[in-house]
Amino acid sequence: MDKREAIGSWLSGPRAAAEGMAEKAGTDFGYRGERLGLPEEGPGSIAPFGRRVGALFIDWGISALIAFGLLAGRKLEGTNNWALVVFLVMSLLTVGTVGATPGKRLLGLRVVSLHGLGKLPVWRTLVRTVLMGVAVPALIWDRDNRGLHDQLSGSVQVRI
Repeated sequence: MDKREAIGSWLSGPRAAAEGMAEKAGTDFGYRGERLGLPEEGPGSIAPFGRRVGALFIDWGISALIAFGLLAGRKLEGTNNWALVVFLVMSLLTVGTVGATPGKRLLGLRVVSLHGLGKLPVWRTLVRTVLMGVAVPALIWDRDNRGLHDQLSGSVQVRI
């Protein structure tokens, strides 16, 4: 491999680098979600990154508005701390009951259990929510775009 290939694969991210190496070795990664038994496109397929980020922004915005209006005494200084609490409670309640936060629902996403592809049990929802609150597990992904919080709770975000 020459230096241009190494730099190009590094700039494209770890999946691109791994796919480039695998292509030379004759290995096929398949599409995201294939090894989980999910369809490649349409309902039930892995949620795209852009929609997931969009849903996160919508949910954080809702949480910040609730925190600012009801909990922080209409002071910006305390809004973000309360917004995190509201975000986690909202996530626990909505994912645990209907399988999606308001932002996920608006963008056509839901969280399902890999063990039967139904709604997440309460204890798995709690594990997922606590790990999301720590933030680091949500930033570590596998090749199927599942964060560590989804992996450890046995869940996956899919399109509706």
